Amino acid sequence: MKKILISTFVLIILSGCAYLGNAHYNDLFGDEQTQQRIVPHDTGAGAEFLQEVKPVLDTRCVVCHGCYDAPCQLKLSSPEGIDRGLSKELVYDGTRLLATTPSRLLFDATSTEQWRKKGFTPVLNERDQNPEANLAGGVLFNSLVLKQSAPLPENEILDDEFDFSLSRSQTCATMGEFDRLAAEQPHGGMPYGLPGVSSQEFYHLQKWLKDGGKMAHIKPPTKAELTNVKNWEAFLNQDSLKYQLAARYIYEHWFLAHIYFGSDKPQSFFKLVRSSTPPGEEIKLINTRRPYDDPKVSRVYYRLLQDRSTVLSKTHLPLKLDDAKLARIYEQFIAPDYTVTKMPSYKSEAASNPFKTFEVIPINSKYQFMLDEAELIIMGFIKGPVCRGQIALNVINDHFWVAFADPEKVATPAVEDMLLQHEEALELPAAEESNALPISSWVKYSVREKKYLQAKVELANEMFKNGEHLTTDLLWKGEGHNKNAALTIFRHFDSATVVKGFIGQEPKTMWVLDYALFERIHYLLVAGFDVYGNIGHQLVTRLYMDFLRLEGEQNFLALLPEAKRHQIKKSWYRKSPPSLSKFFKNNREFSQPSGIEYKTDDPQHELYGLVKQTLAPVLSEHYDYTKVSSPLNALNNMPAKAINLLPQLSYILVKQDDASHKAYTLIHHNAHYNISSLLNEDGQRAYDEDTATLVPGFIGDYPAAIWYLNDQNEVGEFAQLLPMMQIEADYAAIKVKFGIRRSHPEFWKYSDIMHQVAKEYRGVEFGMFDYNRLENR
Repeated sequence: MKKILISTFVLIILSGCAYLGNAHYNDLFGDEQTQQRIVPHDTGAGAEFLQEVKPVLDTRCVVCHGCYDAPCQLKLSSPEGIDRGLSKELVYDGTRLLATTPSRLLFDATSTEQWRKKGFTPVLNERDQNPEANLAGGVLFNSLVLKQSAPLPENEILDDEFDFSLSRSQTCATMGEFDRLAAEQPHGGMPYGLPGVSSQEFYHLQKWLKDGGKMAHIKPPTKAELTNVKNWEAFLNQDSLKYQLAARYIYEHWFLAHIYFGSDKPQSFFKLVRSSTPPGEEIKLINTRRPYDDPKVSRVYYRLLQDRSTVLSKTHLPLKLDDAKLARIYEQFIAPDYTVTKMPSYKSEAASNPFKTFEVIPINSKYQFMLDEAELIIMGFIKGPVCRGQIALNVINDHFWVAFADPEKVATPAVEDMLLQHEEALELPAAEESNALPISSWVKYSVREKKYLQAKVELANEMFKNGEHLTTDLLWKGEGHNKNAALTIFRHFDSATVVKGFIGQEPKTMWVLDYALFERIHYLLVAGFDVYGNIGHQLVTRLYMDFLRLEGEQNFLALLPEAKRHQIKKSWYRKSPPSLSKFFKNNREFSQPSGIEYKTDDPQHELYGLVKQTLAPVLSEHYDYTKVSSPLNALNNMPAKAINLLPQLSYILVKQDDASHKAYTLIHHNAHYNISSLLNEDGQRAYDEDTATLVPGFIGDYPAAIWYLNDQNEVGEFAQLLPMMQIEADYAAIKVKFGIRRSHPEFWKYSDIMHQVAKEYRGVEFGMFDYNRLENR
């Protein structure tokens, strides 16, 4: 160990000379030229990368550099991402007037050389391949050395030199610019705003980079996995038009899923992709912005591609496939009696509207397919590219429950006819593609939404005349076993989470989704959303979601006493703008009474109880807040003043007598007078009404705070102090005592413990957390 420390120290000094003032890398080491770095996993270099290097990258680097929102688009979660390097272009840019060119790994370029032509610059040395050049000429190594030469102050709040906001400016220095970065930002080394890697970890990274940065992919799929792939690809790629249409529908709903087979400890995950080549041949990805864009090939094949990147919690959507699921899909899409005479168009105005594209598939089949994996479908927008940042998320409340209308009661021929007659009114903003004019587009879609709602209300008045069927029997009960029947959505200001079950205290609002509403949410926020689109596309998507949220809430309100509906809705939208009040007034035509006989003066509370009773057999208890024992359970009843000081998402680790750990998530729910304001959310905050929920396990993907309690004495003290907080200094004092700050000297030790405990809690749902929202307090 002493030898490692000495060599590291010497290396820091020598490398310091390399990046300070050295602007002549071409003269020193030759011109840049992309290198062949991928080697087989079973070679010496491949094994070294997978066993010694990849674990360090995953646990120290990928926690910030792993997705669309990775700083400088540097994705260190796969060999392709590492070799691609970084870009100064922003993916999330809410100000761009025109859509930008996509930059998705594997799709928008197929080689490192192509990425260079798109403006990406290397983080590994691409000049002469020798030990000196590989270290001195690589951005990644110099970033690691810069951190080692300027470590963080221990366990302190970092000063204004550090900007951790999502909208922070990014330097994205090339090797030729690195000397200036080091001079201007001496604390700009990696990991940024966190402690440096250990000497042992530095040694492994140094040796790897010195030897040329060779990389290997994870092991290929097992024989059993390949057999399952073959069976599913055979099913999805049959020649009949009926099979082809079904496969297209399935793909457009599952393209974000992480598919696995059989075991709950799979070796591999797979992505369902479109290919121009049939099963048995090498996959050739079809590159389009959206999953329904014109593939420009005569025949699309749906293939299963092994996902070889690190599993990240924020993008992990696990979906289990087995023989029972295959039989279920056949039952839903192939067995029903309908005929497909021709494949639908891929033109945007048609393909973006699922009610047109898939009109021949029975509504019951489509709806039941979505219900079977409802959490996954909603997770598509929670974990997909749309759901990033406060503006994207201020369209939903911080905590609400979701249930679904029973397909046997609402996926009827009458409903299907109504949808067919009004499919034009159901057109979605994605029909404008990725460049939209926000105001004119919003006006157009608001008129269409009003037209559709009029038709829906007219039919609902007939279906539920005099309150008939308008009870909790209207809700889908998961066929007695499917826990997707009840979901909870949490918003954490600029990220969100969906989980099975009705979790936490009774929320302010609830949604009840029917088929048309569920389908539109998916095509608006997942299939039809383009993260590379212009400001108009992004704003219209956000504004249209207002309509869908209101519709989901209205479905819930219909179960309440008719005389109370307006009053309750008004309480949800206090201080709302006149335009919204007018919209409510113009859409108050549903006039049937509830079929429920209410017995109290608090019908919403009563209805919540009835809904939970109805769905009791399928309610997940995985995150049951009532199972948190004393004294921590007191955190579920903290005063608002203390809650106001909490970050959105905190993870609490409690060490047990046997050295194992229990984990909890403390969620801060921001209360609002209403959520109809696009740009003035702070003005709509009802701070005195904030609440908090403490649940067992891990909810969310972006911890803002990490707390570590060594024993039951610390648990008691923590539970006593937190509710007593009055000012920021109180929070800071508790943080010093129990918190694991960004600058904690043993931050990575606790990070490793947290991930290990999360793996035990989450099982197949586990992925690496993201530290981009970690607070600096």
